Amino acid sequence: MSEKFVIYEASAGDGDVLGEIHAESWKAAYAPFFTPGFLAQALRRRRTQWHDRIAKGQGVIMLAGPKGRPLALSFSGASPARPGAAQIFSFFGHPAGWGTGVAGALMRATLRRLRQDGFGQVHLWTLRDTPRSRRFYAKNGFTESGAVRGFDFGDGNLLDQVEYERAFTTRWGRGDR
Repeated sequence: MSEKFVIYEASAGDGDVLGEIHAESWKAAYAPFFTPGFLAQALRRRRTQWHDRIAKGQGVIMLAGPKGRPLALSFSGASPARPGAAQIFSFFGHPAGWGTGVAGALMRATLRRLRQDGFGQVHLWTLRDTPRSRRFYAKNGFTESGAVRGFDFGDGNLLDQVEYERAFTTRWGRGDR
């Protein structure tokens, strides 16, 4: 439940915590897909990229966690591929928060924000071979669209990503609580 967690829009001072959440989640979930050298390089990039992303002011970046310790992040905005739809570009939970409900609380807040911003649909991409993330998205009302793409994280190897999507119900519906 979101009452247990503080959920807020990230600001300039949150770059380091965003980087820590992103890197630690990425390391826990994605390490098996990369060589140790590439993984170390990718983790360094993830720790430092958020300051610039916040400064650009593109999209909405949100954090959630128990008071004083953010443990999950979301980055969303208008989809470049689907006019009128939103896209969740990044959604990561620090492993210390796995199983606490913080990611679910942040997902509900992210979906509320996207709906308030006027979007009727949202989509995202996740690695095919990450069952934890796929279960999480399904639990939060997303379904597979059937689209699959190869994605290169920078090491020259394509990893399969699957697309998930979700339509928001009317304001009288219960699907986006």
